Amino acid sequence: MPTFLLSAFEVLIGIGLLFSGGELFVKGSVALALILGIPQLVIGLTVVSLGTSAPELFVSVSSVIRGSDSLAISNVVGSNIFNILVVLGGSAIVLPLKVESRLVRRDVPLLIAVSTAVWGMASAGKVTWQAGLALLIALAINTIWEIRTIREEPEGTENAEPDIDVKVSSNGWIKASIYLLVGIFLLSFGSNLLVNGASSAALLLGVSEAVIGLTIVSAGTSMPELITSLVAALRGQTDLAIGNVVGSSLLNQLLVLGSAAIFSRESGLLVEEILIQRDFPLMILTSLACMPIFWTNGRISRQEGGILLVLYFFYLIDQVLPKTMPSWQEEFRLIILCVVLPLVMIIIAYQTINYWINLKSSIK
Repeated sequence: MPTFLLSAFEVLIGIGLLFSGGELFVKGSVALALILGIPQLVIGLTVVSLGTSAPELFVSVSSVIRGSDSLAISNVVGSNIFNILVVLGGSAIVLPLKVESRLVRRDVPLLIAVSTAVWGMASAGKVTWQAGLALLIALAINTIWEIRTIREEPEGTENAEPDIDVKVSSNGWIKASIYLLVGIFLLSFGSNLLVNGASSAALLLGVSEAVIGLTIVSAGTSMPELITSLVAALRGQTDLAIGNVVGSSLLNQLLVLGSAAIFSRESGLLVEEILIQRDFPLMILTSLACMPIFWTNGRISRQEGGILLVLYFFYLIDQVLPKTMPSWQEEFRLIILCVVLPLVMIIIAYQTINYWINLKSSIK
């Protein structure tokens, strides 16, 4: 028991260090970018987004270096599921989220396409370094496209980017550099601590590293996204709350998974069969569910946010049941397949039909 408590303590401390390191990393990076004269819009699309995804990046790369491929991949998949079901759902409960047409027209379809492509890459049982390189190239292309096209959007769209409040003095580059270096150190140390604690906890609990990555680790590394979106929702910046979720989910696959695959070198990232058969498809389904939810009168209601949170609760139960109450696992999955999923599909179908009816009425 003391050993398990030590592992749990390492996980908690690791998550805390990752959060602090991400904050310092963003502050230092933004300040340096301002000193160099980089526009605030570009900083918001690149540096700030990278800062909220830094914990996932450091944890996944550290996992690969330690030989824990399952932890690296499950962290990415679990973080994306957490982002959509918990971060988006929780933010909608705080304040109904208004959806910009840009998200429906461009970003969500792109997220679905990338998620499907990543699933295809992983379906062979391994994500090669060549696939990782392709993901990083796609990230570079998408970032350039984001910066170029956002200026072509209607007035007010640029306000979707976060306000950057960093005072830069004449010698501010020294302070900014210190923030950046300390942030990187905390991210590196915190990720190693979290990976070590998570691996030990998985061994002691008798569960796979994939399960730990899909639940505890992914939730821990997604805390910056959760806090950012909740604060944005409380302030009424609903476009930032939604954009943070979609942008982070894209970065998790293009940057985090791509970098982890590069670090795996010739051996590639080995993918467990259960991830290919269950969790990757679920990640895609949660992304697909965003489309009709975003169509509901251009907003995500509190009821829809509640549905997303309930779905994540069911997902956690399905992860825990095999070790806690194995005799109930089949019955629970039968309820999910026969009751929960059909109900969700009916709701999605209703919203889709309602959207097209309203669209035709507005055209007439």
